[in-house]
Amino acid sequence: MSPAILFLLALGLGLAGWLAARARAWTFRRESADGRLPSLPTYHAWYVALWIVLPMAAFIALWSAIAPDLVTQQVLAAPAAAELPEFGFQRQTMLNEARAVATGASNAVFNPQAAALVEPYREALSHYNVIGIVVALLIAFLGGTFAFLRLKPDFAARTRVERIVMAILLGASLVAILTTIGIFASLVFETVRFFGMVSPLDFLFGTHWGPDPMANAANPDASRYGAIPLFWGTLFIGAIIAMVVAIPLGLMSAIYLTQYANPALRKWIKPALEILAGVPTVVYGYFAALTIAPAIRDLALSLGAANPSSESALAAGLVMGVMIIPFVSSMADDSIAAVPQAMRDGSLAMGATKSETIRRVLVPAALPGIVAGIMLAVSRAIGETMIVVMAASTAANLSANPLEAMTTVTVQIVAMLTGEGSFDHPATLSAFALGFVLFMVTLGLNFIALRVVKRYREAYE
Repeated sequence: MSPAILFLLALGLGLAGWLAARARAWTFRRESADGRLPSLPTYHAWYVALWIVLPMAAFIALWSAIAPDLVTQQVLAAPAAAELPEFGFQRQTMLNEARAVATGASNAVFNPQAAALVEPYREALSHYNVIGIVVALLIAFLGGTFAFLRLKPDFAARTRVERIVMAILLGASLVAILTTIGIFASLVFETVRFFGMVSPLDFLFGTHWGPDPMANAANPDASRYGAIPLFWGTLFIGAIIAMVVAIPLGLMSAIYLTQYANPALRKWIKPALEILAGVPTVVYGYFAALTIAPAIRDLALSLGAANPSSESALAAGLVMGVMIIPFVSSMADDSIAAVPQAMRDGSLAMGATKSETIRRVLVPAALPGIVAGIMLAVSRAIGETMIVVMAASTAANLSANPLEAMTTVTVQIVAMLTGEGSFDHPATLSAFALGFVLFMVTLGLNFIALRVVKRYREAYE
């Protein structure tokens, strides 16, 4: 039985427990002298339902993770598995074919040796499905019985339900924190391995990037792992060119939509502007590579530039800036609109013009939100990959000329991790070092944004 069906079964049992507990609580209410209970019957119902659904759902999730390995171990212990080859990839392929036929995902196997494993797979799946269903039902029964027997006229069901819900909300809020810690730990571990092969000084301050996945891993050439060209390309494309486009256009569009546009016009322009955030980055990449980059090259030739590249940092940065305009505009729009009307009216009453009110009152008061939007846009820009690959190339180039080809950290991370290189080779491990540096840069930008927001919030609250 699939986990989805088991989850539906858990919800069904939870509904049955909810109805039974609610009926019992109404009985308590009718039997009480004043017809009142410490908690409403609905809370009694939810208490029992949660005790049925949550333990059963937790077991189903755990069983879904460990059952496939148990099934595979039982199949490998069968006599039919004795003829499997020793090579891991071939053996796993045959097991996957047999499993696909046993589960009904496929009609036949490609390898004849896998045919003998279909029946053992069916038996193992049936065996562990029965075990999973029985244990899940037993857990649901025990949880429901425990909760149902605790229902009494003076039982504080509301307090217990609120505590359970609070624990669920706390667990949900910890997911982001634990995910960040996991990402950081994995990056640190692999980065330490890389720095054991290549000096951090050569990596952070070297000016030549050209890792060779086929070179000797025991004696890497540290001079080929200088990441300065990648850091400069990321900064130049994502944090300079893109921001020069996104910040003025995004901020001015937000000011126009909140202060000057009539409601009918705003109703159409704001959704149209936010559509830019939903366009796939590969579409922006095609637009940059097929339209913007050739136009920039032709313009540069007409102005007398010598041999401008058909792939340029300027093309990628311009299109990336257009892509992140909605991040700046939406945050600035919401922040400006949230400024109290009394501050606007007070400025105008003192004789300030509308433009002076915007420059000296509204924008400073909304600065925390504007800064947050800019930091979000910068983080989005420096993490962009597809536009850079298609419009700025993958060549690591240390140059201040926006008409030359460049690359970024994220592009090289993809290049290093999608090859055939071993994860013990410094060329592959360099991707984790690049990711660690990018992570720390993004974290630093967030700290800067928090400091700016805190400073100006204290000034205007």
